[in-house]
Amino acid sequence: MEKGIFITLLAVIISQSCFSQENIEKNKSDKQNTVEQLFNSFSKEKNTTHVKIGGFAMLLTRVFTDTKGVSGVDVYSFDECHNSVKESFNAAIKELKDKSYETLVSTSENGEITKVLVKIKDDYINEIVVISGGSDPALIRIEGKIKPEDIKSVIDNNK
Repeated sequence: MEKGIFITLLAVIISQSCFSQENIEKNKSDKQNTVEQLFNSFSKEKNTTHVKIGGFAMLLTRVFTDTKGVSGVDVYSFDECHNSVKESFNAAIKELKDKSYETLVSTSENGEITKVLVKIKDDYINEIVVISGGSDPALIRIEGKIKPEDIKSVIDNNK
């Protein structure tokens, strides 16, 4: 094989390899910006407080009150975590881009970031995610089959 052809072929292979690696890194960073990745990454941090209400507890709750279609609640608090975890969490919130959720509320005041995201299917809210950043960060996931008008009634009743 001619030396010139060999060098050209080698250059093409190397550039394809770099392009492929660039796409892998881009896809990897895109996945890190999802709600699910946020939960997966930060729920495992040391000193995270986790409270889960689901299954049997929700059945008991329905006996005493109208749960408005909520079938489970997950709460993660990071206020006892190291400051580096809080800083990483706040940075991740800023980079969050998840097309499977609609943003209901997004505020940023005095370093405190709050986002409320919803996942809607067939005119029902299947999931509400509340993300709170700043010095007292938290992640909250509410799952169920919730009517949008029930959300409005809860807000109106708690004003």
